[in-house]
Amino acid sequence: MAGRIARSLDSVRSAAIMIGSSLIILACMHNSFTWHLQQFWGSSKNFWETVWYTCQWLCGRNNFVTFVFGSQVITAVLLFWPLNAFLMYTDLRGKDSVLYKFKVQADKNVPVDKARLKEACLVVLFNQVFSIPITAVLYPLMVKRANIFSSQLPTFQRVLLDLVVSVIAVEFAFYYSHRFLHHPSVYKWIHKKHHQWTAPVGIISLYAHPIEHVLSNFLPVALGPMIMGSHMMTTWLWFLLAIFTTVIVHSGYHLPLMPSPEAHDFHHLKFTNNYGVLGFLDRLHNTDNLFRETKQFQRHIFLFGISPITESFPDDPKLCNSPCKQFDE
Repeated sequence: MAGRIARSLDSVRSAAIMIGSSLIILACMHNSFTWHLQQFWGSSKNFWETVWYTCQWLCGRNNFVTFVFGSQVITAVLLFWPLNAFLMYTDLRGKDSVLYKFKVQADKNVPVDKARLKEACLVVLFNQVFSIPITAVLYPLMVKRANIFSSQLPTFQRVLLDLVVSVIAVEFAFYYSHRFLHHPSVYKWIHKKHHQWTAPVGIISLYAHPIEHVLSNFLPVALGPMIMGSHMMTTWLWFLLAIFTTVIVHSGYHLPLMPSPEAHDFHHLKFTNNYGVLGFLDRLHNTDNLFRETKQFQRHIFLFGISPITESFPDDPKLCNSPCKQFDE
């Protein structure tokens, strides 16, 4: 009971830090720093309006096409595939890659198997095509919720609020849908496909059974904009942030100035820990107990320098199973 209470307090503290920080930012909208950000946002308004009008023009000024197909182009063509093309090139080079020193599991996928990588790409392509009719189903719900195609772009404050709500929504939706997929009666039929990669690479972020892709990849990310009735430009911004983050945490590289992949990489390695995105629900439900005792947990920080995180937190020396021989020089 005491342990449960302690975990609950840790979870509440983590949630309070994240949500409280967000609320403080929102409450300080009149402070000079945010005022300058708003001025920058406003001064670039013509640029963003031009981008928005151009996107609508390319979609034939058809809201349905903009929502369904525009979203696919923005997320898949402009971000997902270019980013993963770079990561796949890096993975195929193995130890010759300049990024090898940042690899989390240095002994896995070095280099990555070309046949497995090709199969993963085909599965991801299928899931992205499968997302099109699912996006079409969401269209009437989003249009009914708000005027998401307004020519008046949202303010900086509103964009920030929508992003904060989306982050919180994806934590809850992803955590519980992810845990459901790990239930023994479901796992072997659906989620096991994703866990074929115990040392993930970037493309594996969308390598999943179609049911999982909808339930745990697509819907949690779409939930925030649906709740807030976000403008299409804000929704696209959120989709880009979400896609970028999930690719990086699956990449297998702990890169400087990038989100840490340590927690989710550990999830792929052990299966039973780290189901969430932010971590406070894992703390609440004690699904990070093994992770918190490992070196990976110590490394689960934002890397500011250009030295690999393993230099700051090196692996513990391995103990000999039999008496070690010592040699005098």
